[in-house]
Amino acid sequence: MLAIRAYFAALVAATAFASTAVHAETAYPSKPVRLIVPFPPGGSADLIARAVAQQFYENTKQVMVIENRGGADTIIGMQAVKNAAPDGYTVGYVLGSALTMNPTLYSKLPYDPATDFVPVMVLANPGFALAVHPSVPAKSARELGALIKAKPQEYFYGHGNVVSKIAAVEFENAVGGKMTEVAYKGSAASLQALLAGDVKVLISPIDTVAPYIDTNRLRVLAVTGAQRSAAFPDIPTIAEGGTAMIPYDIWHGIVLPAHTPPDIVRKLNQELAKAARHPNVRSRVEPLGVDMVAGSPEDMARKVSDERTYWNKRIKEMGIQVD
Repeated sequence: MLAIRAYFAALVAATAFASTAVHAETAYPSKPVRLIVPFPPGGSADLIARAVAQQFYENTKQVMVIENRGGADTIIGMQAVKNAAPDGYTVGYVLGSALTMNPTLYSKLPYDPATDFVPVMVLANPGFALAVHPSVPAKSARELGALIKAKPQEYFYGHGNVVSKIAAVEFENAVGGKMTEVAYKGSAASLQALLAGDVKVLISPIDTVAPYIDTNRLRVLAVTGAQRSAAFPDIPTIAEGGTAMIPYDIWHGIVLPAHTPPDIVRKLNQELAKAARHPNVRSRVEPLGVDMVAGSPEDMARKVSDERTYWNKRIKEMGIQVD
């Protein structure tokens, strides 16, 4: 009888332990989460990340710590995510280009987008804008194209990274003209060059130029996406502006290290979607032209696959190579 009682006592204890273990696995997040942002503080990615992280805390009561790992066209931050434990407590903030363009732009990329990360969601789409210095007489993308074709030696364009450079090359190809390239260290520096008149043309994330849209320091001719910006509905798309340039957007997303358990991926997706769609977040980022997306892991996986195939071919046609 004592042996039977001991057996049942052990069984109850084991069941309780198993129940506690299962609860622990499903109680994610149960401690602070580190979000690696591959940019220095102050840019659009950092702003979006901090807005979402604050709401994530309000919803879950777990801190999401922003860790800025800027440099090397986001490669430093991507490596940090790749090398982290796959437990859901190190999360990566990515640009779509890191997964879709970098594999072609860099011959020795230290990560494989297809095997080193698990997609969580496309988080946001900041959109890009085609802007010119006020001295440029063009009032539309088509007029700018005609000016560039007529006097290419007068038109310098600035860019702060290879993503903006590719956008400018796409515009050149669409209008049949050629500008002189001037590279800067970051979008902020290229914007200052446009404001000072050192360059005449800039294609940059719309949030970069947003504070100056209603001033006379620059003129935004078009947004480069397929649809108008909800924040700036009076600005036409690049197609409406009279060019054949394909819609161009670089979305922001969230990834986890490879081998992260699927239940954690799904839970993180749910919590981030809840945070991203909250009015507190939207009120902070949407006035800058940022559209919050908060899609599914499956949607992001398809998007990465399709765009990587496209950009692999297109970048090779352009002849652009970083290393």
